[in-house]
Amino acid sequence: MRIVSLLPAATEIVWALGLGDDLVGISHACDYPPGVAGHTAVTRPADALAGAAAHRVDDLAAGAAAGSGPPLVDVDVPLLASLRPDLVLAGPWAGAAAADLGRLLRDAAGPDASVVTLEPTSLEGIFHAIATVGAMTDAEDEAVGLVEILRERLADVEEVVEERRDGGHHAPRVAALDWLDPLSSAGLWVPEQVRRAGGWEVLAVDGEPSLRTTWDAVVDVDPEMLLLLPCGMHLAETIRSWRTSPRARAWDELQAVRRGQVFALDGSAYFSRPGPRVIDGIELLAEIFDPAAFVDLAPAGSWVPVA
Repeated sequence: MRIVSLLPAATEIVWALGLGDDLVGISHACDYPPGVAGHTAVTRPADALAGAAAHRVDDLAAGAAAGSGPPLVDVDVPLLASLRPDLVLAGPWAGAAAADLGRLLRDAAGPDASVVTLEPTSLEGIFHAIATVGAMTDAEDEAVGLVEILRERLADVEEVVEERRDGGHHAPRVAALDWLDPLSSAGLWVPEQVRRAGGWEVLAVDGEPSLRTTWDAVVDVDPEMLLLLPCGMHLAETIRSWRTSPRARAWDELQAVRRGQVFALDGSAYFSRPGPRVIDGIELLAEIFDPAAFVDLAPAGSWVPVA
């Protein structure tokens, strides 16, 4: 089977199912696992993003999501057609803004190809996406096995979280931010990741999109812990962005700051992509929330304290 993945999470799923040899095309944003390096990229960032300031990028993203602006990704349709895919995996980030992109993808892939859009908004939805890719690629057994492993890892974390809570461990009040300038709360599956890891998200709601917020709103909820996990940014990028981002006027009065509980995380790898590594993200959070119970569980180089 010849697979083209226009979504980094889908690329990770394909690889995790042992289908790396079937991957003939990827998006420009697909950077994991390392084996995808060198694969043909059939997308590039839209010209509108070139040199755009953070606020402008956010405005463009909002317009794309609402279908009222240009897509943030350009697809090389002739190149896609030349790859002769049997399956194209896409996501809303790749085409929700362009009413005709689905038609373009179907036309480029050809009448015998399947174009599948993956749009999970929860952990269960992510498991379903893995099962869907397995079903579309005759890798059902591999998908079932992968989901079982992920569920087992999740259950292991939750069992310890429950035991610690029963023993009196305090669940930290957490605010997770997935954009720093302008400020945005972390939505979709991230609040669920926080809860499953033993925290209490006070700024966002399970399954809801990320929304713009303000430092005043953060001050109002006064979290005990602040997580910086900007969408699409790896750890080094998060740290660089944080150094130049504005702070709350009452920054020094926030509990999280007074307690030294502000953390920069690898948002791109473990929180913004609806793929297998969301479970790594939960294990990462569990270690931050309760380091006495979870030791060396987080992936190496996935987080650092910044205050």
